[in-house]
Amino acid sequence: MTGFFNRLKEGLTRTRQNLVDKVEALVTGRTKIDDDLYDELEEALISADVGAETSIELVERLRRKVKEQKISDPSLLQGLLQEEIAAILGGEAIPVNLGNQPTVILIVGVNGVGKTTTIAKLAHRWKQEGRKVLLAAGDTFRAAAIDQLEIWGQRVGVEVIRHQEGADPSAVAFDAVQAAKSRESDVLIIDTAGRLHNKSHLMNELSKINRVLGRAMPGAPHETLLVLDATTGQNALSQARIFGEAVGLTGLVLTKLDGTAKGGVILAIHSELQTPVKFIGIGEKMEDLRDFDPGEFAKALFGKEE
Repeated sequence: MTGFFNRLKEGLTRTRQNLVDKVEALVTGRTKIDDDLYDELEEALISADVGAETSIELVERLRRKVKEQKISDPSLLQGLLQEEIAAILGGEAIPVNLGNQPTVILIVGVNGVGKTTTIAKLAHRWKQEGRKVLLAAGDTFRAAAIDQLEIWGQRVGVEVIRHQEGADPSAVAFDAVQAAKSRESDVLIIDTAGRLHNKSHLMNELSKINRVLGRAMPGAPHETLLVLDATTGQNALSQARIFGEAVGLTGLVLTKLDGTAKGGVILAIHSELQTPVKFIGIGEKMEDLRDFDPGEFAKALFGKEE
């Protein structure tokens, strides 16, 4: 775990420089906490992709804490900010619910965010834990998406339910649930198309998949996870809003956190959408997709030791 924490800390270097180092520069040499300092803190947070609403909220929380605790030393603001960031992120990790057999997990997100590799990493992880995993190629819009999932399935050693390009994604989802039941799978992970150019079509398609899954197995899908690319910053927030309207999200997967300066967007997404981040990706390896722990993330972001 320590190894992962150090890699997370390293992966968040550019986000730290963009966010924490700016805050440090603001408080260094200051002798008092005043309105100017709060305004500059707000600007620094907004420029670090934390988002306007969340930045205002964070600064308000800081103001309250400073007043309550009668703090006058500006250098103490960094520690307070770390606490408030952990609080905004939810304090405790919220794991994926794997209590059903099969547990049906719907994966949504635009193309290019790392959706297919996320599915492969989740499949690998749960297979390593001794679970029987089945995949479904529900992105029938692109033949390449079906083939890509098939290749990952072979690499990881799990079966893939697929139809032809252009087939109804709901039919794939229905067949996949039947297959998961008959094969006594523990987890069924369903890929979906990631196009946003026609929002109403996306919403209709996802709503239909949801209805069909619910008919095939009451309560399904048990989890709907949205995959987001951290490098897109505020764009990820708008994607989360669109998918949130289209389908009830139970969690988020934030990929490509390593090497981006825009990791602050995780705060905006969590705060403004109230959807928990369940996994984060900090690299290409199978083991690089891990459970999201808010406290650990805040510590790593601020460069603290575990």
